[in-house]
Amino acid sequence: MTQPQILVRNLTKTYRVPERQAGLTASLKSMMRRTYRDVEAVRDISFAVGVGEMVGFIGPNGAGKTTTLKMLSGLLYPTAGEARVMMHTPWERKADYLRCISMVLGNKSQMLWDIPPLDTFRVLGEIYRVQPADWKRTLDELIELLDMQDLLTRPVRDLSLGERMKCELVAGLLHRPRVMFLDEPTLGLDVSMQGRLRRFLAEYNRRSGVTVILTSHYMADVVALCPRVILIHHGRLLYDGELSGLAQRLAPFKLIRVALNNGHAENGAHLDLPPGVDLVERESGRLTLRVSRPEAPAITAHLLNTLPVADLAVEDPPIEAVIDQIYREGDV
Repeated sequence: MTQPQILVRNLTKTYRVPERQAGLTASLKSMMRRTYRDVEAVRDISFAVGVGEMVGFIGPNGAGKTTTLKMLSGLLYPTAGEARVMMHTPWERKADYLRCISMVLGNKSQMLWDIPPLDTFRVLGEIYRVQPADWKRTLDELIELLDMQDLLTRPVRDLSLGERMKCELVAGLLHRPRVMFLDEPTLGLDVSMQGRLRRFLAEYNRRSGVTVILTSHYMADVVALCPRVILIHHGRLLYDGELSGLAQRLAPFKLIRVALNNGHAENGAHLDLPPGVDLVERESGRLTLRVSRPEAPAITAHLLNTLPVADLAVEDPPIEAVIDQIYREGDV
């Protein structure tokens, strides 16, 4: 069996957080005797990621996603458990390990504000001891993939958010890491730029075989890039498997969207719906029906035979609705 690129066993991180009540009296008491409470950010999670996989690491705010990535990148020590990334223990922060990973944070920048990106790239090449010929070849490849030739000599402060995010990705990939941790890489970007960065990440993964763990609150990022998802909530691992399997497990129904011919477009027209069909929405001759997955084929055939159907589509429920259900219920 192939050794996984990332192996996590019973990883736990607990923070000891000071707390006090509001008011002057409480402030004075806290100077003499401070009280603390323990906050479990990550609780006993285990998973493995193979070479070249792109895995979505999802969960609501405060679920423990960023804390986990910081432990895997060596920025935090765990309270308990173990992790191995490319046979290294991350929090030992050995130079050989740090040269093999990259972490890109959508809400933090490693670009120097007042100088052009090209100067920052040169500095990073020296830090990572990238040979000049390799540095030039990698930079040219990334510039072509991201279509950013005109950005290299402009001060970073003059770039848009999307243009700066392109530069962040180049900065994180110049040393050709074998593992990437991406934390909200499309945060705040417009729809067009999000799509461009997704296409770049998919193509770069295909070309280089880099292993990627991606966190994002934009489910479009996860759907486009990650066949597999790991879902955590309140620091606990709730699900690890295919994204499509999550929808089938939590939403055992299909949505049938029907457009009727003009003669039946009025809301008051009679509908012959079979038992077990829920009418979710009806407007201007367009129907949205909810049916159980096993009965969807038979009900679809019945609708086509009994209604003047102009158009019909059978869909899974939106993945956002499935994820929202998990966040609200806290369980899978």
